[in-house]
Amino acid sequence: MGTCCNSSTVLKLCFLWLQLICVQCHGRILKDDTSSSDQFKNRFQKIFLSILFGMFTGLICALVFAWLVRSFVRYINKAPILKGPVVFSPKIPSKTLQSALANDTQLIGSSSSGKYYRTVLDNGLTVAVKRMEPGSPQLHTKSFKRRIQHELELIASLRHRNLMSLRAYVRESNTFFLVYDYVNTGSLEDVMNKVRENQLQLTWEVRLRIAVGIVKALQYLHFSCNPTVLHRNLKPTNVMLDAEFEPRLADCGLAKIIPTLNLPAASNYGPPESFQSCRYYFFKSNTTYEFRFSISLIASC
Repeated sequence: MGTCCNSSTVLKLCFLWLQLICVQCHGRILKDDTSSSDQFKNRFQKIFLSILFGMFTGLICALVFAWLVRSFVRYINKAPILKGPVVFSPKIPSKTLQSALANDTQLIGSSSSGKYYRTVLDNGLTVAVKRMEPGSPQLHTKSFKRRIQHELELIASLRHRNLMSLRAYVRESNTFFLVYDYVNTGSLEDVMNKVRENQLQLTWEVRLRIAVGIVKALQYLHFSCNPTVLHRNLKPTNVMLDAEFEPRLADCGLAKIIPTLNLPAASNYGPPESFQSCRYYFFKSNTTYEFRFSISLIASC
């Protein structure tokens, strides 16, 4: 009887002891699981932040590298500023052109973009030379000179019988000398003044040919050139006439590189809306509006 009681007591104690051990074990296991979870979270955050920092650093390095490569390519491909005469016609002697421009020349006209001179080259060829001087000091920078050089090359590529073709140009310091074919008849305004003073007679057939020639030149500039070239300063003094009274437009594209010509005050032939804004926006319709003054002058005398 005593043995059974003792055995029962021992079993109860053993059972209680096992429960205590289980509770202690479960508590320790839960504590270990919580600690492992916190360590995993910390490790995940470190890895995530490391990846994010690496991606950000890589992006910055890639952008800097792309900028350096682009700058290097632009520097390599940048057109050099040419010195001395640049000749587009075999009739112009490049070796003696610069010295010929320094000789005595005859002033034949002037405009807001420069003065025109009559010059005889060493080979006997008579040319018209336009002396162009950008007025603003900031326009004497290398970037602006390079821009002028690009625009002059574009102007020299224009080929039409009713355009004054650019044959050569010379850059000296901050001055550009533009060489054109010389026409001794004068401008449309000069010719119509002679008609008005009864010093010259023009038939309606000749007047029609002059008007059609101007239209053909504008048609070529607006629809055959890529990119489109806008004259921007079409007026009777910029329409030159040769010996057969065939019109030839002068100063094509020069207003783009001479900022003073981009102002509406530089021309009295622009549309009225151009004077209502501080900026002069150029469209084909503006040139068409300017053309009507030449037509009016041709028909009025």
